[in-house]
Amino acid sequence: MRIEIKNGRVIDPASGLDCAAGVFIAGGVIVGVGETAPDSFTAEGVIDATGCIVCPGLIDLSARLREPGFEYKATLESEMAAAAAGGVTRLVCPPDTDPPLDEPGLVEMLKHRARQPGFAHVHPVGALTVGLAGQRLTEMAELAEAGCIAFGQADVSVVDTKVLLRAMQYAATFGFPVWLQAQDAHLARGGVAHDGAIAARLGLAGIPVVAETVALATYLQLAGETGGRLHIRRLSSAAGLELVRAAKAAGLPVTCDITTQHLHLCDRDIGFFDAQARLDPPLRSARDRAALAAGLADGSIDVLCSDHTPVDDDAKQLPFEEAEPGATGLELLLPLTLAWASAAQLPLASALARITSDPARILGLDKAGCGRLAVGSPADLCVFDPATRFTVSRERLKSQGKNTPFLGRELSGEVRYTLIDGHLAYTAAL
Repeated sequence: MRIEIKNGRVIDPASGLDCAAGVFIAGGVIVGVGETAPDSFTAEGVIDATGCIVCPGLIDLSARLREPGFEYKATLESEMAAAAAGGVTRLVCPPDTDPPLDEPGLVEMLKHRARQPGFAHVHPVGALTVGLAGQRLTEMAELAEAGCIAFGQADVSVVDTKVLLRAMQYAATFGFPVWLQAQDAHLARGGVAHDGAIAARLGLAGIPVVAETVALATYLQLAGETGGRLHIRRLSSAAGLELVRAAKAAGLPVTCDITTQHLHLCDRDIGFFDAQARLDPPLRSARDRAALAAGLADGSIDVLCSDHTPVDDDAKQLPFEEAEPGATGLELLLPLTLAWASAAQLPLASALARITSDPARILGLDKAGCGRLAVGSPADLCVFDPATRFTVSRERLKSQGKNTPFLGRELSGEVRYTLIDGHLAYTAAL
């Protein structure tokens, strides 16, 4: 279908384009960006983007779809609806499904299930070890052929560093990126909150910052030894950020991301045992939060992700120590990015880069034109009204998971239209 998007402010962080222009779509790709339509182009549908911003579709580097194995928490259909409503057109899902994504058939099944009109593009991370058990390496080459874009352990640590070294050597040989969360299993054991004054006052078992830095130092040393590409998931501390900065300055091929929760919240938001703030990694101190926000602004942190983790009410509405960690986030990625940009007084294009062109670069999809608005690029777009304010509520969320620490918070930035491969995947009710 040939579609014209008119009267909008077009922002393409990859090229620096920020102006009033039209976007012209045909055959699932962008065929023109500018004031006038390409020759012989006749629109079959028109989207009036007056008062709105037109940008590349958002790319989320951490979104659990809960399939296979956890359909009682969420279904592929419910979470794809949430992605479209949030302007997310591509997402990366971790391998901690049930069973884990350690067999090519499981990856192919997930990719097949997600290959439907209006569904976001799904890029699975394959399990680094069989069953995520940290003992035997998976057949990474076969998993890559099935569609895995990287390999990791989700939240599960590889305790045996010799196994991890062999895994990173194997991945480096074939050019496969390794994605790891920096958390030492022994130092974090039994902990549920940041090891600080708040946890002490509430009597909660703490997870110290050193649990992150010890694991991170190990990962960076192994990356230097193997020469492979390393992505650190869900960085949570100022000390961890300094290690990443030093590694980048030394020329190591390392990238990292943080979550919207750790960008906006800290351990004080636990309040009086609010299980909505039970997250993994835990919310750190206000100082850590400020350091992460500054690192995201100056580019030391590459990407902002939602870490979308739908949790059912039965698992969340428990005492803090017993509640399952996680929060829904696909629909809040854009407004929380806008809130950060406003607070930091950042240009909108710079902020949008952290959720569009920068994740496309990390995934290696920028070479195919993803994460940008250019002739020949896939027609994955988000059209949003930056001025519209709304209150986060359970009723508003399309995700099957209704739990988030941002419930009741007023935010700005409402997605009006989401297009995936030129297909209108979402239209807001006006």
